[in-house]
Amino acid sequence: MDAESQKNHLKAYGITYWTLHKQENVKWLLNYRGGSFLLPYIDAIEKECLIRGVSYELISDAEAEAILLEISSPSKNMDAVILEKAPKIAVYSPSGKQPWDDAVTMVLTYAEIPYEIIYDTEVLSDALLLYDWLHLHHEDFTGQYGKFYRAYRNAAWYIEQQQTAEKLATSLGYDKVSEEKLAVAQKIREYVLGGGFMFAMCSATDSFDIALATQSLDICEPMFDGDGTTSNYQSQLDYSKTFAFKDFILERDPKVYEFSSIDMTQRRKIPKELDYFTLMEYSAKWDPIPTMLNQNHTALVKGFMGQTTSYSRDQVKSNVLVMGENKSNGEARYIHGIKGQGFFTFYGGHDPEDYTHRVGDPKTELDLHPTSPGYRLILNNVLFPAARKKKQKT
Repeated sequence: MDAESQKNHLKAYGITYWTLHKQENVKWLLNYRGGSFLLPYIDAIEKECLIRGVSYELISDAEAEAILLEISSPSKNMDAVILEKAPKIAVYSPSGKQPWDDAVTMVLTYAEIPYEIIYDTEVLSDALLLYDWLHLHHEDFTGQYGKFYRAYRNAAWYIEQQQTAEKLATSLGYDKVSEEKLAVAQKIREYVLGGGFMFAMCSATDSFDIALATQSLDICEPMFDGDGTTSNYQSQLDYSKTFAFKDFILERDPKVYEFSSIDMTQRRKIPKELDYFTLMEYSAKWDPIPTMLNQNHTALVKGFMGQTTSYSRDQVKSNVLVMGENKSNGEARYIHGIKGQGFFTFYGGHDPEDYTHRVGDPKTELDLHPTSPGYRLILNNVLFPAARKKKQKT
């Protein structure tokens, strides 16, 4: 999985998932040649690699043992993690989603990793218990319809989405979309607390935390829910309920395309050609989780924009790991934390290979980006639940 040897990093994850689905274990060689995978030799696996255009090397048992011995050396920042179960994947996404709407569904489809689509009805009926891994589609959990009001309030798609959301909330027994979305956020919170893994991108990250912090408040202006807001709601936010963020200031103006001070989009002064973020290095043997999530063939990843592009470092909680950052701009791009028995990862930006994605832009063709480092970070998260849990060192 290094830069020189692998022609299709993204489909390599699909081969690994396919192998796990066939009930064969895989060793993920952390920090060894870009985070390579050691698979058993089976004729069917080799054929799949050839069919999917994935680069591979055949090695003897003796060569494999030599690699594992090298990795086990205390002087090497490497480790071999056993992957033993193909995680069952759910993507939280509305019906009628457009091809440009979600990078995760695009890369799962490209890598040929199976997933199931669920939405509010399934979440509120406890269907999350069936899944190991949940992705939150580009979503607004605050009930403000993505803060698209100023630019798109007269657009047919915006009107239709608002009407559909209101009908769904009513059918589920809620008076407002914001109340229904809060109930969904709380169910997702319970899923993570119980041991689930949640991965979110773009506006699903900060809007999720905002919904949890404002659960007893009305922050929606009349054009969103038909009535006024709670008086002085900013001073009543409960940051103890959030996963990742603290001390943020909400954006009150419904015509501003922004949720809060968490996001750095409007404060960024980085030319596109210099917009990169750095992946942190961790001890593979002592910190296997962030090491897994940061496996890549480069430590420098191209930046990309979104409604929520990145996070203000001073508003990320101290117990949350910042795994990728643009230090010169004081922003976190890729963060991870533990909540209860489960885990969450937030990834800023909309599409790793579409720098300034806008509504209506054509979808990204991943055949043009088979070695994308930004997309690899998504797929690291997909495989993470497959890892055998190690006993904690005491």
